[in-house]
Order: sequence, then C-alpha cells, then structure tokens
Amino acid sequence: MRVLLLDLDSTRPDHLGCYGYERNTSPNIDAIAAEGVRFDNYYTSDAPCFPSRTALMSGRFGIHNGVVGHGGTAADMRREGASRQFRDKLANESFPALFRAAGMKTSLISPFGERHSAWTFYAGFNEIHNTGKGGMESAEEVTPVVLDWLDSNAERDDWFLYVNYWDPHTPYRAPEDFGNPFANDPLPAWITDDVFARHREKIGPHSPREINMYNNRTDPRYPRYPGELTNRDDLRRMIDGYDCGIRHMDENIGMIFDKLRSKGVMDDLVIIITADHGENMGELGIYGEHGTADQGTCRIPMIIRWPGRTKGGTVDSGLHYHLDLPPTMAELMGRPAMPSWDGRSYAQAVRGEASCGREFLVVSQCAHVCQRSVRFGDWLYIRTYHDGYHLFDKEMLFNLASDPFEQTNLAAERRDVCREAVYLLNEWHDGMMSTMEYDVDPLWTVMKEGGPYHARGHLKEYAERLRESGRGHALAELQRRHPRESI
Repeated sequence: MRVLLLDLDSTRPDHLGCYGYERNTSPNIDAIAAEGVRFDNYYTSDAPCFPSRTALMSGRFGIHNGVVGHGGTAADMRREGASRQFRDKLANESFPALFRAAGMKTSLISPFGERHSAWTFYAGFNEIHNTGKGGMESAEEVTPVVLDWLDSNAERDDWFLYVNYWDPHTPYRAPEDFGNPFANDPLPAWITDDVFARHREKIGPHSPREINMYNNRTDPRYPRYPGELTNRDDLRRMIDGYDCGIRHMDENIGMIFDKLRSKGVMDDLVIIITADHGENMGELGIYGEHGTADQGTCRIPMIIRWPGRTKGGTVDSGLHYHLDLPPTMAELMGRPAMPSWDGRSYAQAVRGEASCGREFLVVSQCAHVCQRSVRFGDWLYIRTYHDGYHLFDKEMLFNLASDPFEQTNLAAERRDVCREAVYLLNEWHDGMMSTMEYDVDPLWTVMKEGGPYHARGHLKEYAERLRESGRGHALAELQRRHPRESI
C-alpha cells in the first residue's frame, strides 16, 4: 500500500476547478477528484495553521490537545505529566504512527515543525525533510525534494508520504516569469463596487486598507501581494496573485504525478488532497488572511482517491472535521482507531456506501481573534470573545445557502437560530470538558494571557494607521473593548 498526502497550505476549496471555480487553477488536482471522492462540507476543527495541523496529527480537538493559538501557553501541546511512560502517547497514537504501525515507511517533506516550533508535528515519522525556509518556500523549491524522494522510494511496497506546499499562503510568491494566466478572467461577481466600497471602510487587520495586517507596506520581493486595495486593479492583483499561487502549485503537483506514472505506481496509489485552512477573500471584509472562525478560513478541500475503493466523481455533502481523517484511514486499512482520537470515521462515505456526516460542527480560532462557530444546516453562527481589533459583533449569523460570502449578519432578526446554535455550542463544550483531564478551556487561557497572539499589543500601532487613514472615529470603541491597551 502506498499513500500520498498533499497538504496545500491556505487553499480554499472554491478556488479549485473541481469545486466549481470558473478559473482554471487546478487541472491536476481536478483530475484526481474525477477519480475519487470530493467532500464539500469539510472543516478544520481549529484554525489557523498550527492548531489545525496539531488537531489532524494528534487526532484531537484543540480544546483537548491544548494548541489553539500561535503564542503563549496555548501554543504548546499539553503534556501527560506523571502518567507519561518511556514514550508519550503521541509516539503511537499520532496520525503518521497509524501507518508506521502497519509496517509502512512514513516520510514528511515540510518545514512546518520548525516554522512554529511544532516539534510534536514530527511524531510518527520515520524520516523528515525540512525544506528550510519556514513556510516561505515556493513550489519549485519543494518539488525537487519530492522527486528525489520518489526516485529512491516510489517502487517500495509500503510508504506514506506527506508533502507540504505553501504557494497559496501570503505573500503570494509564484515567480514573475510564471506570468498571469488569469489576467483576462473576470473578478468574483459578488464583490461589486458597492460591496468593495463597504469593505474599504472596514476596521481591522487585513481589511482592504491594511493587507499587511496593521499597515499597507509592501515588499518588492512579492509583487503579486499588494499592501492596500484602493481600487479594482488592486483587487485583481490580490485575487490573481492567490489564484496564480494555486495554479503554480498545481503544475508542480503535476510533476509529481508524472514521476509516479514513470515509476509505474500511480494506478494503485492512494492520494489524499487537503489543506490546513482556507483564505478569506472578502468574507467579513477580510482579504488574504485566515484569521477567523468562518467559512472562508475554516472550510477546506478534501479529496480522496483510492483505486478499487472510491467511485470516480463521487461528491459527499456531509459535515466532517479534518480530525475525522485518522479514524477513517484506520477503518479503511483494517486497523484499530487510537483511544485518544476525537474523530469519527467516514469510511462509508469514502466507499460510497452511505453519507455519514455529523449533525453539526464547532470550529475555533484563537490566533488572530478568539471565536467559536457552529456550522449546522444552512447556518454558520460565530460567537466572538476577542475581536482582534475588527469590531465584530459578539454574535454573527449567516445563511450560507443564500449568503455564502458572509455579507449579511442575521443575528438580530433570527434569535431563534442563534439560540439553537448556542445550545449546540454548549452541548459540544460540555462534552469536551467532561472528556479531558484538565479543567481549563485553552480559549480562556489565551484571553487571560492578553488575547490572541497576532492581536496582542498591537493596538497602539494600529491606532496610528487608523488616524492617518481617516478612520480615527473607530478608536473610542476599540479603546472601550480593549481597555488594557494604550492608543
């Protein structure tokens, strides 16, 4: 058995052709989707990068494993303490350890462990190839490492290879000589002139006037990534830059597939294509960031092609978490699920036997804001504990069937739906707190330590930007919400 997992950082599904995107961003990924199962309602449980990958690799929600943020106490996995044996549980109960226990060689090509000092990310791998730039790699730097590995290992009988690409992550880094295949394609129709004008007035990091988080500075090394969206030409530069990152990455993925075909192993290879999180491209007025617990950030692609198991072109609409993948793979491999895993197998859906989605999902974000959201039916309910200087309402409610880009908050007029969402959130929270050894929710650890890492201590800097850009009217409310910070 051979398994290739492609982890495509910051890739949102609706910018892939196989998910209905009108631009031709992903022909190689689309070809795999046509031979396998595409999951349309697939979400990371914890966003962004570090919490998401920790949840996947440990098989546990962030509230259980402890990693919900990018700094402070909540950026370290919880330790086992006095009960720890010679090796900790992660050595045998991580996602990669599932494959190693089945006698497979487990290999990782990624800089991620170093990027976030996420050394637990390496648990369960026999070998690790750090591509060396801490997530600033472009595909042409990653692909040669993958091709070399395949030259040495592809024809072995049993291996699991995890490959990490970064091109859709800011700052968009497709080489200049790649050009722009989307220069003549229309921009998203929903971002009308009126919508764009409203977005321009938004307060908060990565709004159109602060693409560079708290300012509008640019870097000449990344000409595809603007510092500010002043007009529709800038908007095109932003969206085309993101899509060029996906297309450039997809072409490199095609090189991997060509190598696998040349080695004679493509036809029976299991291929999993997914991401750690998506990327807001206008949702909540945010561009080029994955800093909220919403649809743009937390919905991710999942494509599984398993020759002999999957029926080509199958689409599953059930609600699933990223951390449901480990028990799913365990069932499909005839292996036991690990006792610490929080996930639920959807192997039936992979085999095309039945839909087995969850009734609802709860997704969390504590790195840029502190939010928990409930995804159920057509609804997305977002509850904000720390707004990350965005001036978000405490409660936001969106009907994703009629408003997939989260432009109209219905919380005030649909209190009945909000109450249902809060009930589901409490049910989830009670279940999480009752099934762990700790009595502290790490979301509240983040709050007590000063707020989410990417917002902590930046209000004074951001206040200067707001004054110089004519939005000083927001400072009084920002100061009221964040009284411990000086402006």
